[in-house]
Amino acid sequence: MGFFKRHQGRGSYDLFSNYNHFLPGVGGMFGLLGLFILGAVLGNLLILLIQVLSPELAAEYGTMISYPVMFIPAMLYASAKSRFDENFVQAVPVDDNRFGKLGGLRMAVIVSIATIAAAFMTDIFSKILPPMPEMLEKAMKALLDAPLWITLISVSVFAPFFEEWLCRGMIMRGLLSRMSPFAAITISAAFFAIIHMNPWQAIPAFVLGLLFGLVYYKTGSLKLTMLMHCVNNTLAAVAGRIPQFKDAESFLDVMNPWAYAGVFVCCAAFVAATVVVLMGISSPKNEATEPSEQP
Repeated sequence: MGFFKRHQGRGSYDLFSNYNHFLPGVGGMFGLLGLFILGAVLGNLLILLIQVLSPELAAEYGTMISYPVMFIPAMLYASAKSRFDENFVQAVPVDDNRFGKLGGLRMAVIVSIATIAAAFMTDIFSKILPPMPEMLEKAMKALLDAPLWITLISVSVFAPFFEEWLCRGMIMRGLLSRMSPFAAITISAAFFAIIHMNPWQAIPAFVLGLLFGLVYYKTGSLKLTMLMHCVNNTLAAVAGRIPQFKDAESFLDVMNPWAYAGVFVCCAAFVAATVVVLMGISSPKNEATEPSEQP
């Protein structure tokens, strides 16, 4: 069984077909979290090794090289578990295309704009939370100070692909077979926040995770949530290089308060309208064969 599987009767390949039979429950979720932590340790060890061999290479390429390593243990386990469960658990596609009457293109445009709007709204947390610790701030700036193409590969390609596979494609999809959509979306958003490992990223990640989760629940499309994640991260990476925004903690630092409030209200209205559109899409409940037997 290859990593790519061809759809029967269609001229396309399903990148995630090797995981369709793996539907992790709460126990499986903690197992994947443990494997993610193991991967993070391995990734950091890899950076240290590269640093010994070439400090310049580690400083410039370390994050990009080590990032996929964080997810390798979880991906290997999920693939093996899915193959083991093929004869016992009904497959639930990791990636589907339930776009309703709007179609995929229009849905992609709507959720991308909604992501920008939601990201603007989460900016308010930067004024509520205490200042970021200097060590963490330096790490964030180091990523943004790397060549743009390295930053974009790390935050706009690797992060959306691997994090959405784990948080929506594995965790949320598995929980949907065991609990209500509200609970599955909320828990997967919390998991998404936890893997960011600091509150300055975790709180906005939780809010965005709720929106990503709703989109995934209603459309079944992991491609859409990857696109949304990519849009959010790309805007953050590019904005961090614009002189007016580079040293600002919040948009409030560079905008008139009344203008900020007006944009905030418009963003909230668009996100609310997007939720209404999504709620109009019928979404079949994920059902697994004897799901309680899976961890």
